[in-house]
Amino acid sequence: MFLLGGVFMFNLFKNLKELKEIQDLLASESVVVEKEGVKVRINGKIEVEEVILNPNLDIIKQQKILKDCLNDGLKKIQMSLVTKLTQNKFKI
Repeated sequence: MFLLGGVFMFNLFKNLKELKEIQDLLASESVVVEKEGVKVRINGKIEVEEVILNPNLDIIKQQKILKDCLNDGLKKIQMSLVTKLTQNKFKI
């Protein structure tokens, strides 16, 4: 019984190590989307790191462009993360 528990714990720690490697790999990714002077940077944790607005645009135009940048950025980072995972040893 102890042997089975030891094997289970070993596999658990091995899986945790692999999950940490995946997390570190993905965290290093980021994408930038820029449209009409509005810029958004999203990291591999799916967090918005930076937003730069264009003061020469009216508020309605900035809101639309910002929404478009965020949506495009989210799609791009998701695709980037999937590509990164499939190019490495990790299976999703």
